[in-house]
Amino acid sequence: MSFSVIFATILLCGWLAGRFAARLRVPQVLGMLLAGIIITRIFGSHIPESLAAIQPFLKNFALIVILLRAGLGINRRILKQTGKVAVLMAAVPCLIEGTALYFGFRYLFRFPADVAGMSAFMLAAVSPAVVVPSMLNLKQLGYGANKQVPTIVLAGASLDDVFAITMFSIFVRMYSTGSGMDMLQILRIPYSILMGAGVGVLFGLLLIWLFKRIKQFRATEKLIVLIGLCLVMIELGEHLHIASFLAAMTVGYMLFERAYNTAKEMASKLSKLWIFAEIILFVLIGMSLNPAYLLEAGAKGVLIVLWGLLFRSFGVVLATIGSGLNRRERLFCVLAYLPKATVQAALGTIPLALGVPQGQLILAIAVMAIAISAPLGLILINTFGHRLLAKD
Repeated sequence: MSFSVIFATILLCGWLAGRFAARLRVPQVLGMLLAGIIITRIFGSHIPESLAAIQPFLKNFALIVILLRAGLGINRRILKQTGKVAVLMAAVPCLIEGTALYFGFRYLFRFPADVAGMSAFMLAAVSPAVVVPSMLNLKQLGYGANKQVPTIVLAGASLDDVFAITMFSIFVRMYSTGSGMDMLQILRIPYSILMGAGVGVLFGLLLIWLFKRIKQFRATEKLIVLIGLCLVMIELGEHLHIASFLAAMTVGYMLFERAYNTAKEMASKLSKLWIFAEIILFVLIGMSLNPAYLLEAGAKGVLIVLWGLLFRSFGVVLATIGSGLNRRERLFCVLAYLPKATVQAALGTIPLALGVPQGQLILAIAVMAIAISAPLGLILINTFGHRLLAKD
């Protein structure tokens, strides 16, 4: 089978499966994921090897789109509106869940330290694909507007993803270099984060200067330059050991702060590009999965996912102490932080691609997390959002 035919099959089947899932009132990503599993079962050995060769690029491309959309939606005004609670919501739940999952993978699955770390922070991220549309819908209807509750969740969830991806990439680097998890590597974490943010600021300022000097650039051309530059940053980050995914989001933030009209244009283009990227991302993770490993993960896989969600909920409760939110609003924040999908799909196959012996098992647990938490979170948000939040 030619590459063109299989790629067309991925796009069309993923789109149709997503639409069908939406009619059943479940997240579209579940339909896309199932489409990937079915495509592999039908075509099997006829799938060209060239598809596997470009998968790492496609995953990085999808991650860049996710992070740029996050960066282009956050500015100082939003952070001032939401106060320190948005920052706490970004770091505290992710760190608490990631730590709990780390020990869970160490003692339940007997993973080595670096593999347990990458597995933990792969799972410890909330899904923008589920959360963002739900929060925007509540904002438009005026729910929680008095205390900016949907905005708090939006800002916190975007930063939460960056935090999780950054920690994941640090553990991946530990595994790839064989350096292990010693005190030196732990001390390098803040260095990696600060350098990533710094590189993002520099590249963001460079882009702003370039776009102001060359005014003939159309929005599509600017987007091409932006994505190309971010791809270079990702590669550069691998060599300099910096948090390059954080740098990508910081570039988006700088554009929103210093070149609002340009940022608005590119955010619109990225939202359309995400339709394509989302289908590719979730169908590919379904194609990479060996269903036999779902059975191997079994009850322990379900337990580790629920274990993480329990500690994430505890982290949200801690992060919202002293926030001025009442109990009902804090409960809503807990529910809104449950869905997992996008980041797990983007990162779930990376350990397998690196040759990690537990790669297929990690991928199976990522799929379990999506299948359990995405519909659960969406149903809870849609059911209780109108009841827990006051309408302005």
